[in-house]
Amino acid sequence: MKALVYHGPGRKSFEDKPQPVIQQPTDAIVRITKTTICGTDLHILKGDVPEVTDGRILGHEGVGIIEETGASVANFKKGDHVLISCITSCGKCEYCRKGMYSHCEDGGWVLGHLIDGTQAEYVRIPHADTSLYRIPAGADEEALVMLSDILPTGYECGVLNGKVSPGSTIAIVGAGPIGLAALLTARFYSPAKIIMIDLDENRLQVALKFGATHTINSSKEPALGTLLEMTGNRGVDTAIEAVGIPSTFELCEAIISPGGCIANVGVHGKPATLHLQELWAKNITITTRLVDTVTTPLLLKTVMSEKLDPALLITHRFRLTDILQAYETFSHAEKEKSLKVILNND
Repeated sequence: MKALVYHGPGRKSFEDKPQPVIQQPTDAIVRITKTTICGTDLHILKGDVPEVTDGRILGHEGVGIIEETGASVANFKKGDHVLISCITSCGKCEYCRKGMYSHCEDGGWVLGHLIDGTQAEYVRIPHADTSLYRIPAGADEEALVMLSDILPTGYECGVLNGKVSPGSTIAIVGAGPIGLAALLTARFYSPAKIIMIDLDENRLQVALKFGATHTINSSKEPALGTLLEMTGNRGVDTAIEAVGIPSTFELCEAIISPGGCIANVGVHGKPATLHLQELWAKNITITTRLVDTVTTPLLLKTVMSEKLDPALLITHRFRLTDILQAYETFSHAEKEKSLKVILNND
């Protein structure tokens, strides 16, 4: 089969790899019909995730059709259309029983990380019964690719961890796909102000279309001063960090109001300074989290009831065979005006 393979920082190729086979009775083999590229994949290619080794097939998002199931798989059969969760869950260990699937003792974030992932024609899914979701008939499968990772990530790590509430003021630092996913799901709670901060004017205009009340282009104006002016020098109740670099996390520290919550979503490859000399008396909460995908069923229902349209995040479509071009488009977001790309293998 063909797959996108990582060969160390800055190096990747689309090449032939052996088709996956059942290794455990709880496995399923899924033929990928649609997948995508995540900002985390770019972090891997930068060398920020050293656990990813040479030869690994990247990707942890997608939908597809089951080709084969192990003897112990009870909930799915050959031919079923399924949504692949970015998080693999055994459903039985101590962490899974707490709903912390990201820390599953025999899973967690493994696809495209510790085992081969979804940017390929076929993928092996461990613990298929608890790591796949059946796709309802008539669903927009392109839209559902967004439920593999970015929608639950923005919702769980940003909105829920950030304690967004009716009438609150929130700032989302980073208007990329994850930041926009946090914006879309923050609207469930009717915050009074949603302030989006980014360097890319196109993404800020998209954020306004998605429901942001204010935007700050930090390439043209000082983000800290502008936000404090917007909030009467008070700051925000929730600051969601959706980039993953020291300066954006430290901006969240500077804009948080007393009693507020900083919710980190970004993947950080370098240390950020914690300014405790400023924060120790402010009664703030700082949260970190790897998505658990516990909200995927809820989000699937909101999509099927047309209360949420994740297809809004899709800007470009490619064949899987054109994945190298897709990476170029995705990694030059400002030039290409890209958010999420869909890779089709139908």
